Amino acid sequence: MRIDATAPILVVDDDPKIVSLVSTYLAREGFRVVVAGDGRAALEAFKQARPCLLVLDLMLPELDGLALMRIVREYSEVPIVMLSARGSVADRVFGIDEGADDYLAKPFSPAELVVRVKAVLRRANSGGAPARGRGTLIHGDLAIDQDRVEVRRDGHPLLLTPAEFRLLAALVQAAGRVLSRQALLDALYGPAQGDALERTIDVHVARLREKLGENAARPRYIVTVRGSGYRALVAEAA
Repeated sequence: MRIDATAPILVVDDDPKIVSLVSTYLAREGFRVVVAGDGRAALEAFKQARPCLLVLDLMLPELDGLALMRIVREYSEVPIVMLSARGSVADRVFGIDEGADDYLAKPFSPAELVVRVKAVLRRANSGGAPARGRGTLIHGDLAIDQDRVEVRRDGHPLLLTPAEFRLLAALVQAAGRVLSRQALLDALYGPAQGDALERTIDVHVARLREKLGENAARPRYIVTVRGSGYRALVAEAA
């Protein structure tokens, strides 16, 4: 499912100064912006505005950012950039594990936030591919459409997050070669993340396997190579 980059960005934070600052910088770059000051208002704004991306504070009144993200992730793959005063590696790992596409610690540079927003939108609409027009990858009974950023199994669409889509595409494109966790992390978030977030790959793989309906002990799609990483299993079409 492609992200509509003409849709507004939803900025959610209970600090009016941060909302104003972020909105101003995003508007300068041509983005439309919708704002909310608490989690419940944000959920309603999300349903009404159907944004292309969320800039989401973790600590919110009414409904916290983590709970809001979990609700959104039940039915939407919209990219989420999380903001938080908690900036440790463990906090970043936790935020990305829970469904964020990027994580920026407070205090932050609004210019850097804009750059990250653009990068997340670009990755979401490209499936992680460097160029458009890459066509459809076939992996057993899976059809991975890199132009539409959609995956179908036996013709039925699967709701994957942008990170899950990039992970699956990277593995299939590797044609059976083992990809290390660092290589997969680079494919998902870029080399700037470093190796501190490598364990998020295991979380993404586990969730991807669940959506694909496969058992890690008897894989049809993704094989764990102990001590090395993961590779796509060359599967027969169902």
